[in-house]
Amino acid sequence: MSERRASHRGRTPWAGALGVALVLVLAGYLFAANARLAAGTDGRQPQDLPGLVEAEVERLEAAEEEVRALEEEVVALTEAQTADLPSLDPTTASLEALAAGREGVAGPGLTVRLTDAPTNLPQPDWVTNDDLVVHQQDLQAVINALWAGGAEAMTLQDQRVISTSAFRCVGNVLLLHGRQYSPPYVVRAIGDPDALRRTLLASPAIQQYLDYVDAVGLGWSTSREDRLELPAYEGSTELQFAVVPDDVEVLPSPSGS
Repeated sequence: MSERRASHRGRTPWAGALGVALVLVLAGYLFAANARLAAGTDGRQPQDLPGLVEAEVERLEAAEEEVRALEEEVVALTEAQTADLPSLDPTTASLEALAAGREGVAGPGLTVRLTDAPTNLPQPDWVTNDDLVVHQQDLQAVINALWAGGAEAMTLQDQRVISTSAFRCVGNVLLLHGRQYSPPYVVRAIGDPDALRRTLLASPAIQQYLDYVDAVGLGWSTSREDRLELPAYEGSTELQFAVVPDDVEVLPSPSGS
């Protein structure tokens, strides 16, 4: 019995040391693998939002240039193929181009300016940083109210706004048609200036914005314009994802196409 106990005690340290060594080797391998995976993830994903926005804007600008070049090529090919066809009625063609924003327009209208509140003035205790900046919904409220007031054409930051225009606000930076803008934000609309202003001020969303103008100093101004000159829309009007529902009848265009 004593010999078996002595023999058992003699084998235990060696076996335990071997087990510990194997565990350490395995743990080291796992730590190294995790480190490689973490390094690969950090190296592929930008961590700063401004850098990501700038990279995306540059990519969109390059894509827009390519789209414009392709559109010019399409126009040239279309003109070559339809040179012998009868032309559309000039009035109909002009109205279609105006509705699509493809022509510059001029006329009387209204200019609306919005800007952030100053940050160096004392504010009530309930005010947060979000209360001091112009938000996406504020710009949408202005644009929707002007359309409802009978606007015939409109620009935001001198970019023509059409039915497919979409914009986003990231902080106090506006992203529109692949470009970024900072306040003040300027909306110009052609139409009856009095009707545009009445509809604008009647909007509940605008009334709420004006409450913050009085409370925290958000910027707001409207000016009647005898003549505005709005540029044509230069981007693509092709829809990639929108489709007509199956139960909706598609009406023919005025040109018969």
